[in-house]
Amino acid sequence: MIAWRSVARWSALPAVGIAAIFTVSGKLPSMDAVVAALHDADTDWLVVAAAAELFSMAMFARQQRRLLLAFDVKMPRHRAIALAYSRSALAISMPAGSAVSAAYAFRWFRADGASRSIAATVMVLSGLISFVALGLLSLTGGAAAVAMRVAEVWRTHQLTVQLSVAAALVLIPLIVHLARHSSTKMRVRLPEVLRTAITDAREVAPRHWALALGAAGANWLTDLLCLAAAAAAFHLPVTLWQLGAVYLAVQLVRQIPLTPGGIGVIEASLLAGLVAAGAAAGPAAAVVLVYRVLSCWLVLPAGVIGWLVLRTGHPVTADTPRVGVPV
Repeated sequence: MIAWRSVARWSALPAVGIAAIFTVSGKLPSMDAVVAALHDADTDWLVVAAAAELFSMAMFARQQRRLLLAFDVKMPRHRAIALAYSRSALAISMPAGSAVSAAYAFRWFRADGASRSIAATVMVLSGLISFVALGLLSLTGGAAAVAMRVAEVWRTHQLTVQLSVAAALVLIPLIVHLARHSSTKMRVRLPEVLRTAITDAREVAPRHWALALGAAGANWLTDLLCLAAAAAAFHLPVTLWQLGAVYLAVQLVRQIPLTPGGIGVIEASLLAGLVAAGAAAGPAAAVVLVYRVLSCWLVLPAGVIGWLVLRTGHPVTADTPRVGVPV
């Protein structure tokens, strides 16, 4: 059964590639247009974009560190940041990267003193809080739009409304699919992990919940700020509403693990969304390039450095807990 699923997944990749090409068909700029846009970039905004992405990763590390601290497990700040980069690099670069990243995090939570139960609980709660934070940001943006006059919103932000409806239509079947897939793949272990996480979560003080949720929200917001700063650097005539709608749509697309790290799919979706919002193809491609370099490609070498920091600070020995991730 597993072999057939793997074959089906990899067989779907050509279809994904064709869909991506069809999505950006007629929107791909010439290399000269991209180079010209890069040459005219506002370097101050590029610095803001880089700083925003660094802060986003720091907030991801803070989210994990706060949840560990809620269970009296103290992970040094530099190790939490190293773990955030190394597990993100795994999630980006490997098939089934999210599962490998979670197993990797579990291993290092255990190495820093967490029990198996606490390590599993922190992983579950971290993913749940990230999802809730993204949902709250989406609802906040939607509520702000609804607070405006409906006619004005439809007239000036048609793309936002259309993408929000599309995002909702994607989100519902995605949740159903993930629930079915999880229940099929982990019939025995998943309910036990969830029961343990629910039981342990009752011991978390409200201030830890608030700080962890705040860090998760800051993680999403600063990642969006990176995209917005890149758009400002290339003078895209796109409103913050439109950027937020495109960003939300892309985040929903990336939850479907069609390719490692969403490579190809995210770029195509982001480019198509920016062009649909009114941006010229050349500057839009430059924005996608800068955003993906900062949020994806530079994470890979940073992840290697993080891996070295973790091993140096806590060398792997025969007594180090292992969960199936090769050393």
